Amino acid sequence: MTNPSGQGADTSTMTADTYETTRTFESLGIIAPLVQALAKDGITVAFPIQSMTIEDALAGRDVCGKAKTGSGKTLGFGLPMLQRIAEKLTDANGTFHQLAGGPAKPKGLVLLPTRELAVQVHDVLGPLAEALGMRAVAVYGGADIEKQISTLKKGCEIIIATPGRLIDLGDRGELGVEDLDVLVLDEADRMADMGFMPQVEWVLRRLTGPHQTLLFSATLDGAVDRLVSRYLTDPVFHEVQSDTQTVAKMVHYFFNVHQMDKTKVAAAIVSNYDKGLIFCRTKRGADRLVEDLGKLGVNAAAIHGDLRQQQRERALADFTGNKLHVLVATDVAARGLHIDGVDVVVHFDPPEDQKAYLHRSGRTARAGTEGVVVSLLLWNQIVEASVIQKRLELKLPVVEIFSNSPHLKELGSWQPDPKDSVL
Repeated sequence: MTNPSGQGADTSTMTADTYETTRTFESLGIIAPLVQALAKDGITVAFPIQSMTIEDALAGRDVCGKAKTGSGKTLGFGLPMLQRIAEKLTDANGTFHQLAGGPAKPKGLVLLPTRELAVQVHDVLGPLAEALGMRAVAVYGGADIEKQISTLKKGCEIIIATPGRLIDLGDRGELGVEDLDVLVLDEADRMADMGFMPQVEWVLRRLTGPHQTLLFSATLDGAVDRLVSRYLTDPVFHEVQSDTQTVAKMVHYFFNVHQMDKTKVAAAIVSNYDKGLIFCRTKRGADRLVEDLGKLGVNAAAIHGDLRQQQRERALADFTGNKLHVLVATDVAARGLHIDGVDVVVHFDPPEDQKAYLHRSGRTARAGTEGVVVSLLLWNQIVEASVIQKRLELKLPVVEIFSNSPHLKELGSWQPDPKDSVL
């Protein structure tokens, strides 16, 4: 790939469909306790981004990994971070020493944009940390800060945090980053989009000692490029590309619907799948849609910023555990949700732009599988959707559809006739 920072650093670009995906974690240099912990969950073979980045990260290099959400980045940065910190805290006699309690001064920090992502990363890395005798703690907004402080005071080696809560805890004197050995910036482009770069730099400016930075992002341009240029030291760049466009493994439909029939169309679509994710633009719209879907017999719950963290986590857990048929989300949840097996994504309200379209749609067609993506458009939204199509190099008809259409049971195989397009 092209080095965005112009530093002449080592680079590699691989194609996800052709890159060697048979490497074991042991062959990449991961130690036995971590390999065994992964094997208990049936994880034995590394994904491309993991195969590309783990060895450099274990060697102590600053790493920039460019890959789509859902590509396996968490283990790509998590395994080497845990292993290197465990080694630093193990003495010459092979005895591991946990950090003392009190104000937290972790050795590893994972910084990410949303609380959902913080919870999910902690769910992955927490058990792996325990396998090495370490403690990983997640801190994020929307949860009881006093409980988080109480947990931190018991001692921890790894912090998984959102920027705002990290700074709140730092200002209270409950958490310091000056002793970090490894800093991970996950979903760096999303943090830039959400306006978190000042908070990220707040952390980076306080890292005066030697440390390793692992930065993972879907894009490495703009504010992310400036971050790399200013704060990373001789980074190695790795990129996992797909042979085809990001959208190619999704089957896309653009339906012109009528206002009074719109919710029934959405219900008819998700009723044909095991797991459906619907996106609305507003929190109020998401709540209203959940209520309306319930009246149509669809088991749905909402996830958005106005809900208590416990409610959000319960809805996400029920959806992930197949206890919930449909999750209705606002755009705040478009990035950071790692959910396997989402069969269909419905844009109940059109996304703001093509980037948001991809972020939302990327919840399906993960790990090489195919998925269905449906956009529901009122008359005054058709032109907006045509602009998104053009920017994504899609050329698909916008066809009028009703909730009783038999084609809604054929999504994935049905190809609308371009002659029927309302454009």
